[in-house]
Amino acid sequence: MAKRYVAYVGSYTYIGKSKGLTIFDVDVEKGIFTKRKEIPLTNASYIRPSSDGKFLYSVTDEGIAAFKILPDGDLEKINQASIRGMRGCFIELYEEKGFLFVAGYHDGKMTVLRLREDGGVGEITDGFYDKGMGSVAERTTTPHISCVRMTPDKEYVCVVDLGIDQMKILRLHPELGKLKLVDILRCELNSAPRNVMFTHDGRFMYMISELKNEIWAYSYNNSTGSPQFEMIQKISTLGKKHSNVNAAMRIRFSHCGRYVICSNVGDNSAGVFRVDPETGLLTKLCVLPISGRYPKDVGMLPGEKFLYSVNHEEGTITCFTMDYERNCFSMHTAPVKVDQPNCCAIVEI
Repeated sequence: MAKRYVAYVGSYTYIGKSKGLTIFDVDVEKGIFTKRKEIPLTNASYIRPSSDGKFLYSVTDEGIAAFKILPDGDLEKINQASIRGMRGCFIELYEEKGFLFVAGYHDGKMTVLRLREDGGVGEITDGFYDKGMGSVAERTTTPHISCVRMTPDKEYVCVVDLGIDQMKILRLHPELGKLKLVDILRCELNSAPRNVMFTHDGRFMYMISELKNEIWAYSYNNSTGSPQFEMIQKISTLGKKHSNVNAAMRIRFSHCGRYVICSNVGDNSAGVFRVDPETGLLTKLCVLPISGRYPKDVGMLPGEKFLYSVNHEEGTITCFTMDYERNCFSMHTAPVKVDQPNCCAIVEI
């Protein structure tokens, strides 16, 4: 029986006609997004499905909203919980111990909440306010936590702050949900580290630098009982020809983990890189236009045949056919309309 997939797209609601969450049926063999319905939710700026595909969590103005994913891919709201701060921008899950983390760009706060047995969001167990000063007016002058990611060994919580060019490394008490700072990874001045992700085997970490337009590869080791990160590569997110003003935006793995995909705002392009599983080093295959403006999110559909781009200012999702022999991608279908999109999650149902 062929696998079925849906895409959940989160959008801003203060401009345009979006209701917040849009559900698409996705044909991963043909690379087609078909709009099904919209679900009202204010400013769903980031969404995250659970690893088993049973629940979906979304940022909203009121905090975090939890939904049950029904067998047909529809959503049934479970509850909504406050984070006692400004609207978040990123969600991470620690499902084994029942915790959810929210990154706060606007107030520089990371919040820890419990997950309920029914998949809902429970009480706050702790919060971490970052401190420090950057050096560039407005963008990197005060703390802006843009990403929270657990190390694959579940020992540490990595808190990325593009405002002060740092990644704080914290330890989480697995029962109490309390945080303790154990180390700091200091990045280049005015680099604005935006997001990090780890390889499936946990040996390597990739960090995307918004203002340097680079991906930084690190080795990760915890064998000594303390987190060890060593930079092993810097590689540009841009092609040989690019616009003068750019910002690296999103970084993702393909579903198989063999490729890294990133997006560039300003240049309005997406880059595809091959991952060497032994060394962790990246090889750039191509960086090409995404036929839209402000690619907030990019990724590959399962099967790695198609690349998609979520274009915030254009109000579209564009889909492209991957050609691995020629190391390029080409337009596949007409753009799919969706107002003010920010992020996309592909879930098997």
